[in-house]
Amino acid sequence: MKLAEIATAALSLPDRDRASLAVQLLDTLPPSGTDVTDDEIERRERELESGQVTAISHDELVRRVRRDRGI
Repeated sequence: MKLAEIATAALSLPDRDRASLAVQLLDTLPPSGTDVTDDEIERRERELESGQVTAISHDELVRRVRRDRGI
């Protein structure tokens, strides 16, 4: 079976079944590499506390990401 055929069949499934399939497929992928270590958290806390960096709101983060991605 070709990927296009699988996609067509999957897209015709009811919402609940598509969601279940999506979870099953995502569970088979390796981690995205976006995990943050304890050391990274501690470093970032030190930077914030020392004033080296300034915190931004979630809304500001989203705005910057969209701007950088041209969205």
